[in-house]
Amino acid sequence: MRVSLMISSRFLLLILLIALLAPLAVAAQSPAPPAGGLWEGAINLPSGVLEVAVRLDRPASGSWAGTIDIPAQGAKAMPLANITVDGPAIRFSIAGVPGAPTFAGTLSEDGATMQGDFTQGPGKLTFSLKRNTTGKPTIVDAPRPQEPKPPYPYVTDEVTIQNSAAGVRLAGTLTIPRATESYPVVILITGSGQQDRNESIAGHKPFLVLADYLTRRGIAVLRIDDRGVGGSSGNPALATSEDFAGDVLAAVEFLKSYASTSRSRIGLIGHSEGGMIAPMVAARSKDVAFEVLLAGPGVTGEQILYEQGATLAQSRGASAEQIAEARAQQERIYSVVKSETDVAVMRERIRAISGDAAAQPLTSPWFRFFLTYDPATALRAVKIPTLALNGEKDVQVPFKQNLPAIEAALKAGGNTDVTVRSFANLNHLFQTSTTGLPGEYAKIEETMAPVVLETIADWILARAK
Repeated sequence: MRVSLMISSRFLLLILLIALLAPLAVAAQSPAPPAGGLWEGAINLPSGVLEVAVRLDRPASGSWAGTIDIPAQGAKAMPLANITVDGPAIRFSIAGVPGAPTFAGTLSEDGATMQGDFTQGPGKLTFSLKRNTTGKPTIVDAPRPQEPKPPYPYVTDEVTIQNSAAGVRLAGTLTIPRATESYPVVILITGSGQQDRNESIAGHKPFLVLADYLTRRGIAVLRIDDRGVGGSSGNPALATSEDFAGDVLAAVEFLKSYASTSRSRIGLIGHSEGGMIAPMVAARSKDVAFEVLLAGPGVTGEQILYEQGATLAQSRGASAEQIAEARAQQERIYSVVKSETDVAVMRERIRAISGDAAAQPLTSPWFRFFLTYDPATALRAVKIPTLALNGEKDVQVPFKQNLPAIEAALKAGGNTDVTVRSFANLNHLFQTSTTGLPGEYAKIEETMAPVVLETIADWILARAK
């Protein structure tokens, strides 16, 4: 699960998704430092940095205008709004983005740097930008050599799936091998946060790469936009992992009636939260023949957040005392989330504990479910072949905490076909990494390590005959 120290990835991804400036009250100076031009730098996240490039321009007669690029999110030339420059004080926001992402900063006397606070909703971070006087951007999209380009050697079908029970329409892409009339088929299940069918994150498209590889190996793949994303309807703000499991069950029913799909060879591949949802679906449906869990949780969300918080704090050089203090604050907040039923009261109590921490995401239906749900419940009920993989540098779903728990729960339920494997130097996205920290994801050219792609395909083909 892509989660931060105290809040779920649903909030962290909002922060990662966009960036811009809000105002700092600073007395005007004369002459004012220049604000126009290209500015490059980063927003400082708890787990690293998010690089941004800002362009500001004011014609001789007219108002300020500007754009922002966020390469890690695939965002280019997003328009800026509410740009104000008052001496060294500068402010601007990203237009049309929820939470009003805003930078509020101060220009240095020589006009070479810009520093201040980045806010989005209740979240607050710092940023630092430097003027680029060369005219050539230095923050650019990293190459993505694994990303496939058409024409593809397989059939691509755009499909629509109805989850009638929930009143949700799901849009997706089904890729089908050409070489055979009968084939196994897998449904890809995204991680937490609003994800498109490619599970786009940090400039990568892991599910596009995975689907392409598997289909070339003779395995059909269905990947779907999450609720409220792309071509899918529904309000994800009101949904929990249980609701998303219902969407996957609807996809299983769709595949059962799709031409050439073998009902005995429908499988699930879930990443992060998707690795929790897959067993939930498999425990309910007799039509699921196998499952692959990629960086899936084996313990409650609360346990994962404690471990993750300590790991990220250590990476920033926090002392044992500071880590213990952060853990104690987490415990107080989570106790409120678990015990308080009135959401308004819950938010006030959380704010009293955490100050500026974002109370709203912590009180969402999704987070409240995630915090207490024990994946072992569904895992013990799963009897189908299961492959569970994790990267040993995963700081979001740590492998030492979760892989043994997954294996123990599956075997406790009597599952006799369980394969568990960890990979050295791979992070939460299964990229070959140095630190494993989320701030590294966008800088790595590799989208998914070839050994993982091969492991998944070989395992499926050995069982879905």
